[in-house]
Amino acid sequence: MQQPMDFKGRVVLVTGGGKGVGRGISQRFLERGAQVLICGRQAPEQLPASAGREALFIACDLRDVEQSQALVDQVRARCGRLDVLVNNAGGAPQADAASASPRFSEAIIRLNLLAPLNLCQQANRVMQAQAEGGCIINITSVSASRPSPGTAAYGAAKAGLLNLTRSLAVEWAPKVRLNTVSAGLVLTEQAALHYGDAAGLERVAAGIPLQRLASPEDIGDACLYLASPLARYVSGSDLLVHGGGERPAFLAAVQAHG
Repeated sequence: MQQPMDFKGRVVLVTGGGKGVGRGISQRFLERGAQVLICGRQAPEQLPASAGREALFIACDLRDVEQSQALVDQVRARCGRLDVLVNNAGGAPQADAASASPRFSEAIIRLNLLAPLNLCQQANRVMQAQAEGGCIINITSVSASRPSPGTAAYGAAKAGLLNLTRSLAVEWAPKVRLNTVSAGLVLTEQAALHYGDAAGLERVAAGIPLQRLASPEDIGDACLYLASPLARYVSGSDLLVHGGGERPAFLAAVQAHG
């Protein structure tokens, strides 16, 4: 009997899978035997690998619906199937919502909401035709459910992705399961841009109940679970991977004046 976390023979597509959180997700699936394909506008300097097996890179700008369709077509042509899609690619630079241009906001929403929607549709067509169906995991953020100052369009897009996932989980059942992983603060190669130097990272970690930022592999482990038979009755759900959340600011204020 195949073990629940054995992904041998399974085909997994991870968008933005060459760096940061996406790399951690790709790595975990590779370690469990999956055939992993990743995409991005540029190939990473080093592909995710495990036990002599590497992820396969396909160049794609997901904001272009024709390129995303070509991506799915290539996956099917090379592998014959698509079992798991992880919509991980996304992000946004800091911007003041009062002065951000409409073009900037549209670009952020296109990358973080419309691109995943298009790829979900394209992957669903493949999965619905498979006897075993398939699984789609959309990576969202705690910014989807709390204020996101400085990245307002990003937070709004992630909130939309959360609702979209729940709707598609109803429409596309029972062949395709869809869930989200809402990631908290993650320690990636770009963490310094958001949280500052080592001292800044330490202060940020102190505000998280588990006393550290997530690693990309923590997010990867959550994806393994959701894509596995252990989650066969889990669809339309949002898995919070945030270390317990963020310590409420009022507690620090009370202690400071206690």
